[in-house]
Amino acid sequence: MKGNDGVTTGAGLSLKIWGVRGSTPTPGPTTLRYGGETTSFEIRCGDDLVLVDCGSGARNLGGFLHGGPPRAFDLFFTHTHLDHICGLPFFKPAYDERFSINAWAGHFADKQELMDIICRIMSPPIFPVAAKQLKAVTFRNFVGGELIEREGGMNISTVVLNHPGGATGYRFDHAGKSICIITDHEHGVPGIDSALRRFVEGADVMIYDAMFTDDEYPTYVGWGHSTWQKGVELALEAGVRHPVMFHHDPRRSDDALDAIAEAAAARHPGALVAREGMVLTP
Repeated sequence: MKGNDGVTTGAGLSLKIWGVRGSTPTPGPTTLRYGGETTSFEIRCGDDLVLVDCGSGARNLGGFLHGGPPRAFDLFFTHTHLDHICGLPFFKPAYDERFSINAWAGHFADKQELMDIICRIMSPPIFPVAAKQLKAVTFRNFVGGELIEREGGMNISTVVLNHPGGATGYRFDHAGKSICIITDHEHGVPGIDSALRRFVEGADVMIYDAMFTDDEYPTYVGWGHSTWQKGVELALEAGVRHPVMFHHDPRRSDDALDAIAEAAAARHPGALVAREGMVLTP
């Protein structure tokens, strides 16, 4: 695997991280090296483009994409908590009809529609611009656990995660390489944990919810998040080459993340801690 802070080109599978934080953006002097934006991923496979989540990091991603030629792409949400959707009202391509964006969610247990959720955050008095102004976006639902059939170079499979209100994990496979995105998820439900282990088996890269440490976790049981230690443990059990600790606690400083990176690498030589701008190429 190659990891860098540049832009990956070529026909292979790659992932770029545009936001690494959980819960809320955290700008400031203690988060400069790892970043303070919330969840946003850009996945490429040749000419194929898929985004996952639209947290605050998606504002910069949208500016980057809008600076290029208009195109079609898919946007998959892990779920619709605010830190994963707050960038959509500021995502420039969504307002430009020259683009074509299929936005997907698969975590709803009832008859909710993704469009309904977006309308709730993009309506007065919460936000002055209505969701109907997102002229490039078509909202779609699927059921977590399904295989997403689509044209393009990647196969996309999904898995149900344990998180309040539901969440979906994704696996992207192409030419024998694989990237998994597992956020937001709380370990401890045997059936879900077993299915997740099978889901990430043999993956080259696994983005994993590492909001807490094992020492912190007892205070936050039921909040829907895991620990970096559990991420490393899962990677070792499932033969994941590179577990990438993600969804950093807003209180976690760069120095504290350095310490986690060192401890995780001591347990798993392929372990990494996610930072904004990181590009991962299996």
